[in-house]
Amino acid sequence: MLAPETTQILRKPLKDEVFEVLHGRIIAGQYAPGEWLRQDDISTQLGISMTPVREALNLLVSAGLAERVPYRGVRVLQPSINEIVDSYAMRLLLESSAIYAAAFNITPLQISHLEKILDQSKSHAKLKDISRERVLSRELHTAIVLASDNALLQKMYITVLNTFPDWMLYEYLFRHPDLLETSMSNEYKEHRDIVAALAGHQPELAVERTIIHLTNRGRELEEYLGVPKELVRLKETRILPFLEQFIRS
Repeated sequence: MLAPETTQILRKPLKDEVFEVLHGRIIAGQYAPGEWLRQDDISTQLGISMTPVREALNLLVSAGLAERVPYRGVRVLQPSINEIVDSYAMRLLLESSAIYAAAFNITPLQISHLEKILDQSKSHAKLKDISRERVLSRELHTAIVLASDNALLQKMYITVLNTFPDWMLYEYLFRHPDLLETSMSNEYKEHRDIVAALAGHQPELAVERTIIHLTNRGRELEEYLGVPKELVRLKETRILPFLEQFIRS
């Protein structure tokens, strides 16, 4: 006799639900860069205790959207122009190195994971999708670096990724919905091309496609965030020739 079928309902921890609410508000520009995120105000707004709010703020800090100031609290991150440009330069160096190694080391299971992330992001082209798309994009990039099989590089990359203002780029798209569909479609295609090169174990091609993807983000830093073009291009002129020589050596 078959045992009665049981259905298990799984819920996210409350801290994760609060994190998603705050994450969405930041992407939508409801919290400005540098704005303080007050635990008591958020707790009152959401009708919950302060404990999950405090835990959610810790998650925001870990995700690079906020910073904790000793004895003051947590506020939305407001990186300086120099910090943004330095983070962009480090992403070029670290991700190119990581993806080169990943093309040799990546496993079928890791490729399958990347393809599942792509499937989830394929249809994202609406304002309500922006917050989720940021999470998926970060998950994909982090999974690629993980496939490099270099634990130290992974740690360095997470530090750099948490200083890159991707949420500010998405927030710009939220305020300019006419750009949304094209931007997110291009991002999906670039991600798909990178994963295809990894699946084919083609390190040089994977690096080339990663550079294209990241330099497109560099153009967005200029256009969307007003980062001076000369600063972005200066970093690129110092880094890209080295990377091009590296992949052809």
